[in-house]
Amino acid sequence: MSQTRKKSSSDGETKPQTSFVNKFLRGSKLRSSKAGSRKESNDLKTTDSQPSDETQTTAPVDTAEPLASEMEVGCRMEKNEQFLQKLGEKAVDKCLDLNNCGLTTADMRELVALLPFLPDLETLDISWNDLVGGTLHSITEQMHLVSKLKSLRLGSCRLTVDDVRALGEALKVIPNLEELNLSWNSNVGGNLPLICQKFQAGSNIQRLELVDCALTSEDGVFVGQLLPLLQNLEVLDLSINRNIGGSLNSIAQGLKSASNLKVLKLQSCGLSQKSVKLLDAAFRFLHNLRKLDLSCNKELGGGFEDSSAQVATLEHLQVLDLHQCSLTAGDVVSLTQVIPLLLSLQELDLSANKKMGTSSENLLSRLRFLPALKSLLINNCALERETFTALAEASIHLPALEVFSLSWNKCVGGNLKLLLETLRLSTSLRVLALSSCSLVTEDMALLASVIHTGHLARLQNLDLSYNDSVCDAGWAIFCQNVWLLKELTELDISLRPSTFRDCGQWFRHLLCAVTRLPEITEIGMKRWTLPPSLEEELRCFDQDHGRSIHFDHGGFQ
Repeated sequence: MSQTRKKSSSDGETKPQTSFVNKFLRGSKLRSSKAGSRKESNDLKTTDSQPSDETQTTAPVDTAEPLASEMEVGCRMEKNEQFLQKLGEKAVDKCLDLNNCGLTTADMRELVALLPFLPDLETLDISWNDLVGGTLHSITEQMHLVSKLKSLRLGSCRLTVDDVRALGEALKVIPNLEELNLSWNSNVGGNLPLICQKFQAGSNIQRLELVDCALTSEDGVFVGQLLPLLQNLEVLDLSINRNIGGSLNSIAQGLKSASNLKVLKLQSCGLSQKSVKLLDAAFRFLHNLRKLDLSCNKELGGGFEDSSAQVATLEHLQVLDLHQCSLTAGDVVSLTQVIPLLLSLQELDLSANKKMGTSSENLLSRLRFLPALKSLLINNCALERETFTALAEASIHLPALEVFSLSWNKCVGGNLKLLLETLRLSTSLRVLALSSCSLVTEDMALLASVIHTGHLARLQNLDLSYNDSVCDAGWAIFCQNVWLLKELTELDISLRPSTFRDCGQWFRHLLCAVTRLPEITEIGMKRWTLPPSLEEELRCFDQDHGRSIHFDHGGFQ
């Protein structure tokens, strides 16, 4: 849920003439044939523009008005064609993606002028553009010209209350809207009815995203009342709205009418133990649910002890995210009876629930009954030797596993051999995360042996960071074999923030391996420093190979 916002210009006048468009699609030019066929219908839409001086002086007196109108349209078409030419070569008649382009006020004016020439537009994304806020009315006033719009994304646009009100009015003239994203706009909170009160029963809305919108408890009640009207809703994301937990009773009642819902995300929404009971009562109505995210609700712990029976009815559930939910031993016991019944489950995240370390042996051992599982994240769960053993034995029976993360579980160190059979049999594994696992040199030798015998051939991302107890000999044997991971794109062997060490001679083996890794782009080596001799070798490597490989190391001596 972390996104990076590019810094946008605060003054449209200081921005280069090409503004955002050179950063964008590389594609979009109105086709002249299409423009010609629309010229006549566009005459009425462009009468607010004044004809040029040239038009007035060259037109005969008796035909001045019609010719002026034609020239006016042609002028407007030419300007908009120039605007689109900056975007590249492809047509943009259905999708206009200006996400994170640093739009200026001048760009906004160009965009508004462009809309009349895009009557077939179905997707408009102007998210992550700060200067949209306060100017949205100029776009919403033209919404009737793009009535075929299906997707409108306005995430992180600093919308004002006036923008919110204008948007609510505009939605009345977009009957086919299927997706609305207003995430990261704090003024949506407390004003949600101004936007969504125009939705009628039978609305086409399929996707509604309101992440981090400062929604109030009253907004939560409104959502509960709105849901029965949105019979086509498939995705509902209310994450990072901490005040709606108090109105979950209304939301849960509304969910009972959302039978087509496929994705429900309530991350960090202030949910409590009582919330689990309310949601559990709604689950039996959500037959089509594919993804359930209840993560980062720290008050949730204990809620599953008596209320998880209906989770088992989610027979199509593919993703279950319960990380950082303060799960108790009682929760784990209850989930042990439920999770193995979710036969369609592909992704399971139980990370940052530290009480699992002593109580999850039965749950982890029963993961073997989930043959479709592709992603298993158990970071920072304070696993003990017994629970890790149960997990290792179960993981052998997960042939589809692609992502396996055990980071921040110290018990893995010295016991990696328990995963030996899993590493040998996991032909689909693409991501292996063992950060801060207290790995020792023997563990690194074992991993090198598995790689040497041709296993882990599809691995793309390997995280071995923060394992400071591995000696130079361990890194050497690993680096001598890592070249066999031909699909590897990212490798992280960084040290802890409190540790700095000089690279040993193993760094030469790493450089040699990199020349034989065709896909590698990123090597994390934070806090490893290079002595002068190795510094020179790295410079020669960069010059000789000319590949875009980033060595993120701790600097030179």
